[in-house]
Amino acid sequence: MSDHGLERRQFGHRARLALLPALALKADDQAHASRTMWNLLHAWWEMMPKEKRTLANADTAIRQARQDIDFLAVLPAQAAQAVLKTYFQAWKNCWEGRADAPNFKARFRSTLTVDVPQGRDLNIVRVHRRWGMVNLPKIGRVRFRWTKDLPVGKHAGKENRITGARLVKDTLGWHIAFRVQTLEKAPGTHPGPKAGIDVGITVPLALSDGQTYEHGEWLTNREQAKLLGLEQRAAGREKHRRPGERTSRRLHHTYDQIAGLRAKAKRRATDWQHKTTTDIARTYSTVVVEALQITNMVKSAKGTIEEPGKNVAQKSGLNRSISGEAWGRTVTMLTYKIDRQGGTLAKVPAPGTSRRCSACGFTTTGSRETQALFVCKNPDCGWSGNADHNAARNILHLYRMGHALIPAAGRAVVRRAPRVKPATAR
Repeated sequence: MSDHGLERRQFGHRARLALLPALALKADDQAHASRTMWNLLHAWWEMMPKEKRTLANADTAIRQARQDIDFLAVLPAQAAQAVLKTYFQAWKNCWEGRADAPNFKARFRSTLTVDVPQGRDLNIVRVHRRWGMVNLPKIGRVRFRWTKDLPVGKHAGKENRITGARLVKDTLGWHIAFRVQTLEKAPGTHPGPKAGIDVGITVPLALSDGQTYEHGEWLTNREQAKLLGLEQRAAGREKHRRPGERTSRRLHHTYDQIAGLRAKAKRRATDWQHKTTTDIARTYSTVVVEALQITNMVKSAKGTIEEPGKNVAQKSGLNRSISGEAWGRTVTMLTYKIDRQGGTLAKVPAPGTSRRCSACGFTTTGSRETQALFVCKNPDCGWSGNADHNAARNILHLYRMGHALIPAAGRAVVRRAPRVKPATAR
């Protein structure tokens, strides 16, 4: 925090890169070298005794590896140092209970990334209303989509500047994520009302004041039909492939088309979440959500051979619907957006919120007669109304009664309990 009511904030901005095939190949090589560097560091860590697992020894090891292994030389030295710092930070996060222990990165299940830790190496210039130019070490000058004003040229300074970037490859190609540091006025007290939010599938977000936020299908009927056809085609070609036979180019192309349609759906979902959470953060001073254990909610009902599960297909469809709504990502967006507006985000225990009557407090099973209708079974009450709004009011009631698990918008998830360092890390 700085003087005069200003505070330093960091945020990211992601833009699409327009890489020529030759430059995209260079970026791929650097990303694979970065992943290999991580795996070498992890192998070195597991091999070294505890007293030799220091940053200086690890730095010496990666310098030697860059000399011994030719293809690691395509990775810029600063990017290799960034891999080292990220790896040590991953262990710190593990020891402090914020994440699991780091592990090897697989070739086909890991996101390809390359870090550019120094902002001065980027040399960003805006050349057109829609395009800018950025310098990528050992790749060259590359165009990127200019969708947001960045602090470059005369607009940059010590308190408003780009501190670095990261190249990220997804289904749609290469993107660049800029790290921007800026000095902003500290938000004042948010004047808005309080609201509880109940998340669901039929009604994605229902608020305690009766407001709802809904969306349609992420893909049009034509796109859904195309996706189904591609999935059936891929399944047929996979069925006729011999064991051990390499995947054909046609099948790879089909997989790429499937991934492209799914990525399009995810982009639309993320766009809806950003717009929705921004509107909520600007409207309400305190937002209360349930502390859902989503990982447990989407567990399979298949069971075992001795005790097979029931309604496996229905549970599988429910799991897909829950995963498609991405409730965790919505809460993450709400967390930092509400903090920027000067508001508060809190979590309360989830059990019982859909079975309690928000009018009289009577809790019993069977009150939710349909997906949308709640009818209180208390003979002295008999209140009826929308079930989602009833649950949202119960969530807000728990917060007012002092049952908040996270009283401030400082974290998007509940901290894990502190634990002893693993034996392999000590």
